[in-house]
Amino acid sequence: MDIKVSRIARWVDGELLGDPNVTISGAAPFEKAGPGEITWAGSPRFLKRLEETGAGAVIVPKKTPACSSRTLICVENPQVAFAKVMASIYPAQTPEPGISSMAHVGPRFSHGEAVTLFPFVFVGKEVRIGDRVVLHPGVVVGDGVVIGNDVTVHPNVTLAPRCRIGNRVIIHAGTVIGSDGFGFAPDGERYHKIPHMGIVQIDDDVEIGANNAIDRGTFGKTWIQEGVKTDNLVHVAHNVTVGAHTVLVAQVGISGSVTIGRHAVLAGQAGVAGHLEIGDHAIVGPQAGVAKSVEKGKTVSGSVAMPHGVWLRVQRTLPKLPELYKKVLEMEKRLKRIEEENGKSL
Repeated sequence: MDIKVSRIARWVDGELLGDPNVTISGAAPFEKAGPGEITWAGSPRFLKRLEETGAGAVIVPKKTPACSSRTLICVENPQVAFAKVMASIYPAQTPEPGISSMAHVGPRFSHGEAVTLFPFVFVGKEVRIGDRVVLHPGVVVGDGVVIGNDVTVHPNVTLAPRCRIGNRVIIHAGTVIGSDGFGFAPDGERYHKIPHMGIVQIDDDVEIGANNAIDRGTFGKTWIQEGVKTDNLVHVAHNVTVGAHTVLVAQVGISGSVTIGRHAVLAGQAGVAGHLEIGDHAIVGPQAGVAKSVEKGKTVSGSVAMPHGVWLRVQRTLPKLPELYKKVLEMEKRLKRIEEENGKSL
């Protein structure tokens, strides 16, 4: 569809600098955008290259000077504004409501309005789902599961019995919610499985990536709080709490009974040992191995994790170690000669 840039500026509450009649029909990256497309520039790296982009309009930070050759939309947060514009230009396609004759629905199933169950969905007994829920092919919903409104569950997801899913949740393909935790009691010769009787609770506005594994609690619940976003291939063990609006990047692994605060970030391949606490607004760097709790607002990196500043100094030192080792050997030889010359140990 064709949209006047003046209308787009109103969508994002932005200040328009340039031609209000520019017509936009799509969105594209900064380097590839053409005359009929909109893009964004948020960092100095791109802002100083505004003349280079071929975009018909660019979303930029407030107080960006006018550009003679480009129409600009000035906003508080260009990336967020661009995301909103993309959602408006490319709205998500909603499937036709209806329950396929090739879906299995168990007894005492209740649902709200405009739900969609594709072929080969399996729904157990006493399941309740809200309005505008979409279950794609291959989804398995266990007995007693409760799902809120406006939830999309992509193909081949398993929601194990009694789990709770909030409103406006997206769960991507291949994820398992509510599998047993990794709990075994050793007796010296063998391992005895510990039954897991808890659930997984996922609150509103959460998005779970593809091929996640989120284990049910041994007792109580594993709790993914409001607004959490997980990347693909994330594992959350039993009785973990992930605080609101926290981000878990690809291949993060969280051991049992960990508590993660609000607005934390765990970067790719970070691992957290059991029974620890990660504070609000903490950041755990990529491939970090967290063996002790992380305080609120702290940034840690490395394996084992250490204060980020210390880790940076260690990384700068590592390439110099061969040279330093050579110098230490030379110093030892000189010290030995001095000791021999003086006839005694210094």
